[in-house]
Amino acid sequence: MHDLTGKVAFISGAGSVGEGWGNGKATAVLLARQGATIYGTDISLAAAEETRALIAAEGGTAHAAAVDMTKAKEVEAAVADCLARFGRIDILVNNVGGSAPGDPVAMSEEVWDAQLDLNLKTAFLACKHVIPVMERQGGGAIVNLSSIAGVRVLPDRPHVAYTTTKLGILGFSRSIAVTYAKQQIRCNTVIPGLMHTPLVETRLAKTIAGGDVAALIASRNAQVPTGKMGDAWDVAQAVLFLVSDEARYVTAAEIAVDGGLSAASR
Repeated sequence: MHDLTGKVAFISGAGSVGEGWGNGKATAVLLARQGATIYGTDISLAAAEETRALIAAEGGTAHAAAVDMTKAKEVEAAVADCLARFGRIDILVNNVGGSAPGDPVAMSEEVWDAQLDLNLKTAFLACKHVIPVMERQGGGAIVNLSSIAGVRVLPDRPHVAYTTTKLGILGFSRSIAVTYAKQQIRCNTVIPGLMHTPLVETRLAKTIAGGDVAALIASRNAQVPTGKMGDAWDVAQAVLFLVSDEARYVTAAEIAVDGGLSAASR
């Protein structure tokens, strides 16, 4: 099941922002365990290299590259480097993103523009340069990472740019899926909910919990119908299914990995 032997996966955001397992890191390792060769990019070479080393230690094949996925030339060069090293790209996982709090009045224009670049332009640029490769190969699988923030808005904690961009990822994925269906390129979206990744401890605890990590974790767990957050491996398993041959007839789909949170919020 889900055998990826012989396939090459280009994964952006393949590192982690702190100790533990982020979505990109877990996805890269899981796909490698299923036989895929991994080309992992991250803004931090050290983070990408840590993922590469984990894969290598398990007998897999991977390359780590420092790439700013908001920069067209860097994305183009990374795709070319992946082809030079591994000869093909069968899987693309767009995992770069981040949230900045604020409503339209409080948020600066600079932050708004940066959020659009980080959460939408990165996926656009990767698809722009990878899709022609997949067309020449006769097909491929793309997975874009959205967020529950794109389908569920909290009135007391606005993230207007993040919400906009993560909802935009859904439309972006649908458009690609329909446009390239006849070329056998599938495109789907994973929508993580409240996940317990290093982001909780390294960033969210500071920005929304005053540094109280335990209180933040308890609060996030209490919001989920299952009583606890998911983790990066839950996201990675959804990505694995969507890029596998078992999902050959699945395109333009949106899988919520959120413990029922989005349904409970309706």
